[in-house]
Amino acid sequence: MSNVLIVNARIVNEGTTTHGDVLVVDGRIRKIGGSIPAQVGIPVFDAQGKMLLPGMIDDQVHFREPGLTHKGDLASESSAAVAGGITSVMDMPNNVPAITTRALLAKKYADAAGRVHTNYGFYFGGANDNLEEIAALQKDEACALKVFMGASTGNMLVDDPKTLDGIFARCKIMVVTHCEDTPTIQRNEAKAREKFGDAVPWSEHPHIRSAEACYTSTELATNLAKKHNARLHVLHLTTARELSFFDPGPIAGKRITVEACIHHLFMDESDYATRGSLIKCNPAIKTAADRAALVRAVMEDRIDVIATDHAPHTLEEKGREYFKAPSGLPLVQHALQMGLELVRRKEMDLHTLVRKTSHAVAELFQVIDRGYIREGYWADLTLVDDTQTTLVRNEDVLYKVGWTPLDGMVLPGRIAATWVNGELAWDGVKVGPPKGERLRFA
Repeated sequence: MSNVLIVNARIVNEGTTTHGDVLVVDGRIRKIGGSIPAQVGIPVFDAQGKMLLPGMIDDQVHFREPGLTHKGDLASESSAAVAGGITSVMDMPNNVPAITTRALLAKKYADAAGRVHTNYGFYFGGANDNLEEIAALQKDEACALKVFMGASTGNMLVDDPKTLDGIFARCKIMVVTHCEDTPTIQRNEAKAREKFGDAVPWSEHPHIRSAEACYTSTELATNLAKKHNARLHVLHLTTARELSFFDPGPIAGKRITVEACIHHLFMDESDYATRGSLIKCNPAIKTAADRAALVRAVMEDRIDVIATDHAPHTLEEKGREYFKAPSGLPLVQHALQMGLELVRRKEMDLHTLVRKTSHAVAELFQVIDRGYIREGYWADLTLVDDTQTTLVRNEDVLYKVGWTPLDGMVLPGRIAATWVNGELAWDGVKVGPPKGERLRFA
């Protein structure tokens, strides 16, 4: 089943668009050509001129397993991901228990085997008390080390300056950071309580999780990385001001890189009026000027990759008042189409979108043999019908929580098919059996 000849495709890859065929044998791309003859015993899939893209690699998801599986699990959320054209994900360590020991990391990989529809890599979590475990991490054991430098939950908030310095000095793999300054947020929360009591309006969220809180923490992270010549990747940037910490240009040679999430490129603070708690996330969606600056930074290669930060919560949880409603939103099923909407608006071009969601992610994390449509690479492919549109509805999502913050929106394109390791994982109607493999990192 991992053999297929895809014919009549519009192949969008590495900055060019060509019409041709792709032959997949044993899960890998055997040949790319203008007209490949039919092969004995290999089924033919007629793309009928639709766009064939390298599958999106999402470097930041929270699939909630282990411990929070009432919100989602590796099987449910990865099924939504392949329906959205995502073929590989990297899952965060803020589980229950948090993945802060190498034994727990190994168990998470073991529990995932045979159950995930996408390919998958897992982060290791930093804490105030696991520096020796961090120092022992080896390449390919985790996709990177995740450090919450502010306002996380449980024991994963690393706020000890000595520990932070030790992490950047001793970690052998890339450090990725959530950057928000907790003392700044706490001061802003106190001001909001004084003004509104418990009935804080959702529009206050970007003022509580403020640009100052982000800037202060990002400045600390980048300074530590420079001090120790550490490899740093800053997650989900949200403000124009923080862009000054990052250089434009190709990933090759950069020691400090940065990600934008699709919702921060797609929405601004005006959306709180209609979406409310459904778009409450950390760091917060901020101003229209910040959104515009982030999109420009993507186009000038100052922002290196685009991800989702997919983080489902139940509607009951989201229905609580401001201080009790959790932050996070589910996005993997429509993230690629949100990017296509930016292309439709002419804020971004298609080749940049493909580069930031596939090529650049593979390069940044040194993912082996994925992220491109190349001979010899794994056949992780997404077929998009760009003549169609999609009405997003809660009843159509595959998330365990059963809702999307995009309900009622019309997005360009339709995900017609997704292949993972050459296997048809999504045929436009239903999800196939899980065929995802563990990602490998050079």
